[in-house]
Amino acid sequence: MKDSAKRALAALIMTIGLTTQAVAVEPGQVVDNFRLLDQQGKSHELYYLSDMKAVVLMVQGNGCPIVRQALPALAEVRAKYRAQGVEFLLLNSNLQDTRELVAKEASEFKIDFPILLDDSQLIGEALGVVRTSEVFVIDPKGWQLKYRGPMDDRLSYERQRPAKHHYLTDALDAVLAGKPVQTPQADGVGCLVNFPERDRKMSHNQISYSKEIAPLLKDRCVVCHQVGGVGPWAMTNYDMVKGFAPMIREVLRTQRMPPWHADPHYGTFENARGLTSDQRKLLVHWIEAGAPRGSGDDPLLAVKPEIKEWKHGKPDLIVEIPAYDIPATGVIEYQYPRVKNPLGRDVWITAVEIHPGAKQAIHHIIANDPVVAGSTGERSGGNLAGFAPGMEPIVYPQDTGVLFPKDADFVFQMHYTPNGKAVTDHSKVGFYFREASNPPKYPLHLTALTDFKFEIPPGAKEHTTTVTRPIQRDMLIYNIMPHSHLRGRAGTMTAVYPDGREEILLNVPKYDFNWQTVYEYRQPKTIPAGSKLVWRFSWDNSTQNPANPDPSKPVRWGDQTFEEMGIGFVRFRYLDETTDTRSQKTAALDD
Repeated sequence: MKDSAKRALAALIMTIGLTTQAVAVEPGQVVDNFRLLDQQGKSHELYYLSDMKAVVLMVQGNGCPIVRQALPALAEVRAKYRAQGVEFLLLNSNLQDTRELVAKEASEFKIDFPILLDDSQLIGEALGVVRTSEVFVIDPKGWQLKYRGPMDDRLSYERQRPAKHHYLTDALDAVLAGKPVQTPQADGVGCLVNFPERDRKMSHNQISYSKEIAPLLKDRCVVCHQVGGVGPWAMTNYDMVKGFAPMIREVLRTQRMPPWHADPHYGTFENARGLTSDQRKLLVHWIEAGAPRGSGDDPLLAVKPEIKEWKHGKPDLIVEIPAYDIPATGVIEYQYPRVKNPLGRDVWITAVEIHPGAKQAIHHIIANDPVVAGSTGERSGGNLAGFAPGMEPIVYPQDTGVLFPKDADFVFQMHYTPNGKAVTDHSKVGFYFREASNPPKYPLHLTALTDFKFEIPPGAKEHTTTVTRPIQRDMLIYNIMPHSHLRGRAGTMTAVYPDGREEILLNVPKYDFNWQTVYEYRQPKTIPAGSKLVWRFSWDNSTQNPANPDPSKPVRWGDQTFEEMGIGFVRFRYLDETTDTRSQKTAALDD
């Protein structure tokens, strides 16, 4: 049976009792959006390419001789059509091909295309991929599939021959000319791709909502999606989940939810809130099967909202930030209210929770130590904590703290962003501390890697800067936090060790301004003296960035949201330092 007939039969079978979203995409149908990482850890989202005239996606698989023979010809097609606005990508849905193996294949065979890793196989399943070397031509004007099949008829399993039919270039010429594709589908050769879950698709309607889906949602999603939570809707029962099922599928395919942006290939984080590949598959397959209720109780009905005023209990000290009248419109310079330390004694701060008052009109709040407020280099606790959308209360690592002297003022940096309604802000901050007579074992430090002199050109899709910080003392890194504004695109923190080895400590391939996440290591990272920390950050100042305030202007460093930052915050301690043996240099920063 020909591949096209197989696809048609599979599509017919899958319509029985299943949603249309589960049917393989055929020419003339819409290709749903998706986002995947490539072999270098870079993010690619299909609908980001809306400014292209066409998108070509070829199915790649390691070790497949047909693909290896086809790729040089694809490179020739790219050389001809890229200048005409055609984007070329490869898709790998093979179960056996890891990122390391794909990167090795790309290096060995000099493949310079981005190879998108479909580790969950959800994208290959939805496209109806059967064999490697198949190409898909997608028209960004409506995202219709215009052609699927081989590049041409040059290759077979036994031999190569001059091509009589140039399916890919004919399809591209037609799409670029705004004309119908004369041959929208053709059969070709290639290595079969194993999709075990697609073969079991008829059993997906047996996935248990009660025993599998609801417990997963309860564990990974309900913390935000509950009554009074930060999620826009509450997962209170099956009916709510089913009603939002198409949207859940969309945000899972584009990886907008859950809001966790660290590349899972690097580092293990204590506060990871993402889903595994298997968990994404389970949810999407259940939704594509029609989100069946099945038998059993509804665990979501038993969930009781757990919204506490203070997440970690009542603070040892609550500081009220002076009220501020926020106008309905305009640009407000940063405000720096000061509050005298009411304790009258030294304390070691161990946790901070910030409660914004006028939440909708606050971009961020930072609690600074006044002695070092505004410092940009190494400092001991200069930034005690912060609030921004998506940030959790700051709890310092066990046995660490930041000294707050009795004669110091609390200084807060307030960034207000008027939202059309005049309001008065009444924010407050809760501090948890240990007495000076019972200090933590280790002083905690914070450093910020950033470039203050960048200039992002107008329209630049990926403008990148690199900052290097030499490490002079053995240190233990507890967490890393990227911070940027609306044009932030991606950031990577790399350790270069004295012997020349490099280790990526954190890769955030798709930075999201709406979620200011602190990435907490499950096991802190030891960085020896003589190493370097390298922070690489990029911005998107193009029209393709929907959050971009103005892509027509160059952008430089600035405090306001329409300006930019690109900071890599690192919180750490020195391995040779305790609260009893703080160096004169470190103490000088505190005193």
